[in-house]
Amino acid sequence: MRAPRSNAARALRAVAPLLAFALACAERPWHGILLDPPSAAPPLAVARGDGSRFTLASARGAVTVVYFGYTFCPDVCPTMMADWTRARRALGADTARVRFVFVSVDPGRDSPAIAQGYARQYDAAFEGYATTDAELALILRDWGIAAYPEGDPRTPNYTVAHPAHAYVVDAAGRLRLMIPPGVRGEQIAEDLRRLR
Repeated sequence: MRAPRSNAARALRAVAPLLAFALACAERPWHGILLDPPSAAPPLAVARGDGSRFTLASARGAVTVVYFGYTFCPDVCPTMMADWTRARRALGADTARVRFVFVSVDPGRDSPAIAQGYARQYDAAFEGYATTDAELALILRDWGIAAYPEGDPRTPNYTVAHPAHAYVVDAAGRLRLMIPPGVRGEQIAEDLRRLR
């Protein structure tokens, strides 16, 4: 003789598949800092090593990761660029829809060719750009960021204070995500795959 089923057991069996489905559909947390609601990305126009110009508006249709750093940076820039290298590898086929853009905030030492060479030493697909003093002033204002020399810029060994995080602009040109230091390349790739 079978023991009678309790109402609780029956309810649990009925609800369990729904709970499993809800958990599977639950949105994963972001590794970077989600900007919600997203806003239109500020303008960005910088020089390429070949003398042509890059504008962020021309990157529409691709997810664009933008990092403001400098080639003499002793710590956070090389770490971020190495994380980008791992992210690009982890993206696999999805890498075709992502652009990685390094923008120098050190016009005194970084020419367009130097910035481009710096970015490409990490990956041949990475883009490196430089600014003039006037362009940098506009970028800092428009993006609401700070970058300035620490120490005497007339000496060769000064450092530059700059944002430590990267910005992610989606394919529609909206600022969607900030990637702080410490987010691993594989995690960056996971976040980039989620953006359309």
